Amino acid sequence: MTALFKRCVVQNFGLKFLSLVLATGLWFMISKDEQPAEVAIRAPIVFQHVPEQLEISTESIPEAQIRVRGPERTIRQLKINEVQAEIDLAGVKSGERTFDLTSQQVRHPRDVEIKQVVPSQLHLAFDTRSTRQVEIRPRVTGNFATGEQIVKVDTDPPRITITGPRHHVDKIDAATTDPIDATGTLGSAVFITNVYVSDPLVQVEQATSIRVTVVVQKVGAPTTH
Repeated sequence: MTALFKRCVVQNFGLKFLSLVLATGLWFMISKDEQPAEVAIRAPIVFQHVPEQLEISTESIPEAQIRVRGPERTIRQLKINEVQAEIDLAGVKSGERTFDLTSQQVRHPRDVEIKQVVPSQLHLAFDTRSTRQVEIRPRVTGNFATGEQIVKVDTDPPRITITGPRHHVDKIDAATTDPIDATGTLGSAVFITNVYVSDPLVQVEQATSIRVTVVVQKVGAPTTH
């Protein structure tokens, strides 16, 4: 019995003790990892298979708040771009449509479980894409000496192309420049500025700097051509 005890326990005791310590430490690490944890993540809503000439005409699209559950270490190391809600727009046409946002619409790592998605539905409006040109209206102000005034304002280019949902584009009659202060100008002066449209869903194609020429003369003086 004593010989058996020495052979099984005492012999190479140091190595056996070290193995026991390592095994215990590994068990604690695995045990800690297996403790579940939950966290709420704000994730983008990604639209897939958008038809070529379709525009989303809803002005404000919320992010999704997704509550996920999984091993604590996995949850702590989770990156935002690893979890996102996806909506398939294949075949969608102009009009309004409601989409369900469930765990089935969420892309996520395999060892993570989706517990909740907020909002649970998303209501969107769609319109066909429209493109057209509109004139540029410069905004010019300034203080001038008595008898002096702005007699001519030119823009280069005079028109610009806009694009966006058709019903929004149709309501835009002109693009506007940033305010130009021509105070102190006498004769002709050129200002470089930018142009914009007030509707956030309508974009200016190939945005470029606008040259605005302002001519200031005394009242009654001949206009410069």
